[in-house]
Order: sequence, then C-alpha cells, then structure tokens
Amino acid sequence: MYSNSLIELDRAHLVHPVASYRSHERTGVRVLKSAKGATVTDASGHTMIDGFAGLWCVNAGYGHDSIVEAAARQMHELPYATGYFGLGSEPAIRFAAELAERAPGDLNHVYFTLGGSDAVDSTIRFIRYYYNAQGRPEKDQFISVEQGYHGSSTVGAGLTALPAFHAGFGIPLDWQHKIPSHYSYRNPAGSEPAAIIAASVAALRAKVEELGAERVAAFYVEPIQGSGGVLVPPPGWMRAMRDLCRELDILFVADEVITGFGRTGPLFACTDEDIVPDLMTTAKGLTSGYVPMGAVFLSDRVYDTIADGAGTSAVGHGYTYSAHPVSAAVGLEVLRLYENGLLENGIKAGKRLMAGLQGLGDHPLVGDVRGRGMLAAIELVVDKVRKTPLPAAAEPSRRIFDRAWDNGLVIRAFGNGVLGYAPPLCCTEDEIDAIVERTRMTLDETLEDPDIRAALA
Repeated sequence: MYSNSLIELDRAHLVHPVASYRSHERTGVRVLKSAKGATVTDASGHTMIDGFAGLWCVNAGYGHDSIVEAAARQMHELPYATGYFGLGSEPAIRFAAELAERAPGDLNHVYFTLGGSDAVDSTIRFIRYYYNAQGRPEKDQFISVEQGYHGSSTVGAGLTALPAFHAGFGIPLDWQHKIPSHYSYRNPAGSEPAAIIAASVAALRAKVEELGAERVAAFYVEPIQGSGGVLVPPPGWMRAMRDLCRELDILFVADEVITGFGRTGPLFACTDEDIVPDLMTTAKGLTSGYVPMGAVFLSDRVYDTIADGAGTSAVGHGYTYSAHPVSAAVGLEVLRLYENGLLENGIKAGKRLMAGLQGLGDHPLVGDVRGRGMLAAIELVVDKVRKTPLPAAAEPSRRIFDRAWDNGLVIRAFGNGVLGYAPPLCCTEDEIDAIVERTRMTLDETLEDPDIRAALA
C-alpha cells in the first residue's frame, strides 16, 4: 500500500528529469528506500549493486556516518550563510582552500555553485566578463565537442551536443558551435590515436578559422565524454587540444563534473596528462552526491583579469546558495574520505572492473569495451565487423535497464545500446565481480530476444 500510494503520487505530481512524461506515467516510478556502501534497496526489498553511483556522483558510496554527522553538526551550528555583503562561513572558506591546493596548476580561485549545470553557466559569464575586461567583447563564440555534455540549463544545454537536450528547446544558440567527437570506435579517421588526434586538431583549427580567431572565446571539453557514451579520447588528445587553444588564444575549459574526484583514478582527470585548464568545472563527486554543490575553478590569469577589470565595482554574478556551509562541510569530509583510502581503493577496483568488462569482449553482442578507472562502457552491436548498432525496435535502454535491475544491478543503458558504468569507489572485489557477472547474465538474456536474434542472422 505504501509503495502503491507513492507511485500514484509520483504519477500525479513529480516531474522527472530527461524522461518521457507519458511513458513514465504508464510504467510508474521505482521507489528507492535505502542504501549502504555500493548497494541500494527499493521499496519492495529488492537489493542491487549500484553500478552507476546514482548519477555518476555517489563516488564515496552510500551511508557514511561521518558525512551525515558533518552535515548535522553544521546544520546545528550555522545552517546557512550568504556569500553576499562580504560574508562567509568557515567550512566554505576552508573547502575552497583545500580544493585550490589540490587543483592542477594555478587554478587557485573557486566559485561554488549548486551543481554542474550552473557551474557551466558560470564559466560562460566569467569568460564573457574576462574578454570585456580586456576590451575584446567581440570574442563571444564558444565551441564544444559533439556528443559532449555540459549540463541541462538553457545555455549549458546549447554547449551540450546531444539531440535530446536540443529538441523542442530552440538551442543551440547561434554563438554555440561544435566539432566532431574523438569517438575512437566510430571515428572516420580510423582507430589509430595519432590519426584521431590529428583529425580533432584539424577540426578545431578549421572551426576557429571559419568563425575568425578574433571572435572565438573558449573551447569546452570533458576529459572523458560521459553522457555521450563514455567516449575515451586517445592518450595525448587532451594535451593536443590544450596546446592548440593556447596557440589560437582561446580559453580551454575542462568539464570535470563527471570525471572529478577519483572517477578515473586521480582526484582530477586533467592530471592524467598534466593538463592545466584556464577554467574547470566540478560537481557530483565534490560532495559524493550527499548534498547539492558544484564548483568553478579559475586560473590566476582569468581571476586577475576579471578582478582588475571590475576594480571597485561588483562582479554581478551570484547565487543564493553559493558556498553553502552545509554543502561545504560535507565536501570537506568527503575529501578526507577520498584521501584516506577511497581513491586508492577506487584505483584497484577500477583495474578489476576494466579487466572484467574486457573479459566480456567475446560475447556475441559486445562490440567495444572502453573506460578509465571506475568509468567504463560496453557498446553493443549485432555485427562486430560492420559495428551495426542494436535495432531501435529492441528498445535497448528500457529492456537492458530492466533486465539488469532484475538481476540485481543498476547501470546506465543508453538508447544506442551502450551500457555505462560508474560504481562507487568503495566497491569490494566481490562487488566488482558481481557487476561483471550480472552484466553477462543481462547480455545473455538480451541475446535471446527474437528481434536481436533476427538482427544477428
């Protein structure tokens, strides 16, 4: 009765993100009841390994008492403090300092947001202010990468290059441009790293020449494209794009909302290639999803240009909940947990996860296995030579998600037949092995679908 009443209330009132509203009304909500470590339990008592850490965000895992206690202490002492009027709180100040100390290079200045989408929005405002302060307002064109994701706000969704986030919304805006993805498995340049890097460099250079170098403000990129299907660039790709941005006098923005805080191994994925962006966005693992928070990191050069340009005037950008003391207190405790064993465990678990998923490569439906650390994907096909995707009629996102759920596993099942993985860093060896085994069970069941069998024939 409890669960059924919730389902009806959900149908009537709760609008879900990135969902077909009518389809959701028909199928109803799955109510999650509790979670601990890497497992979640629904209202019926069904327990699953969360192979996706919520929405790539519960990096530390569920149920850490120390995180809950940090939030409770801060709520008792100071539940809210504005950053306006020159005010602040100790947790936010200390958290900004701790993050700046660990960030790549000279990313010494931190602006807190509520999540990744408004972090991306903030970068656009900062970048426009930066160029206006230099007397170069004409640099107002922004470039991102096809199949990239930079949030779901009006402006950020325009930088996002996924059709579902554009259809019906009147975006992208006319100052938002794209170059092709590095997508190694399906790159027209082939699969060789050097060829892929050369193609991307040429594409960005050509796009800048088309728009005019004096007009282009910034280039946005994820170290790994998450929502586009966990697309991993070849080694050296990020550095090549960073170097080209410097040559062309374009700001380089690294979107680490998904990849930050141990998801690929280190605290920040940019450090894998010793990349220092001009601006960097984070969220998700910043607080392990326990409370909302995002952050924009600004380099000394960007910050100083904005500060000097404003002089004694206010820089007119702010949010009511920026630098929220409870979120900052949680972030400080999550950071402590990362550095007291979780990052190390995530690196070990990530190696085991990648090895296990690669072991599924002989399955008739597996075309590609890719990833880095605790961020991975399997791309399913019905013809390995031609790389033919699963037929749309097979409804891969719904059927595979449902089957995995029934098998005790939560994964991301994309509509094109890509399975996404981002387990909590706390996973044990047994939990990683169970993720792999339950994936194999799900693939075997999918292989028996009549429409899949027909496509394979």
